[in-house]
Amino acid sequence: MASNVVPLSHYLATAVDAAKKAGQVIREAFYETKNVEHKGQVDLVTETDKACEDLVFKHLKHHYPTHKFIGEETTAAYGATDLTDHPTWIVDPLDGTTNFVHGFPFVCVSIGLTIGKQPIIGVVYNPIMEELFTGVKGEGAFLNGNPINVSSKDQLVKCMLATEAGTKRDKLTIDATTNKINSLLFKVRSIRMSGSCAMNLCGIACGRLDLMYEIGYGGAWDVAAGIIIIQEAGGLVFDPSGKDFDITVTRIAASNSLMKDAFIEAFQQAE
Repeated sequence: MASNVVPLSHYLATAVDAAKKAGQVIREAFYETKNVEHKGQVDLVTETDKACEDLVFKHLKHHYPTHKFIGEETTAAYGATDLTDHPTWIVDPLDGTTNFVHGFPFVCVSIGLTIGKQPIIGVVYNPIMEELFTGVKGEGAFLNGNPINVSSKDQLVKCMLATEAGTKRDKLTIDATTNKINSLLFKVRSIRMSGSCAMNLCGIACGRLDLMYEIGYGGAWDVAAGIIIIQEAGGLVFDPSGKDFDITVTRIAASNSLMKDAFIEAFQQAE
């Protein structure tokens, strides 16, 4: 099937099916003892990550055999990270692996489709909290089928900000990270670290969060789905420095439609 004749709703339905299949695997494993491997000191991978990625890719390849695929676990194994203009499914089979290992319910499957390097379909499914976030270019964003929109906060002091400490534990990185957080804490209402980049993005989209940023996350699979969900919910995605967002660089910030400039200024002052 040529990609230009497949309706976007078809892509979405296939992605939702794949996410729900993987979600079932995550749900069943969530309350069991986990077999954990260490990619780094605090960067974990489980059998469930691998099983879910395999399941998602098989489902998508069955429907779209000519499409390209980028996933967290396979990319790490095969080094195939180049994003081209070709229709490409970008998958994080289990975002929030550390949460998963600890039984903390911020875990999700993230499935994004890019065409011409632009995200056009996003599905983020948290099977523990039973939340399905979806976004389709030009057709809006939804949580469990209901339309969602970003918040209307217009002052930093009223904003909830999400970020992450990252997985590096050298003193230089930690100091830079925590110094920035210290500075921002004086300017926003509160800060959250929930342990899932994809869930943070969806938090912006549905108005639970007003601002988020993350530097040095795993790769495009963490953000591909969330970007389109935020954009379709009326939010903005950008580089924390204020430059245009680049999906090949692991720096992201997102906000409602009103807070971008104020956040960039506060972020620069926190450097």
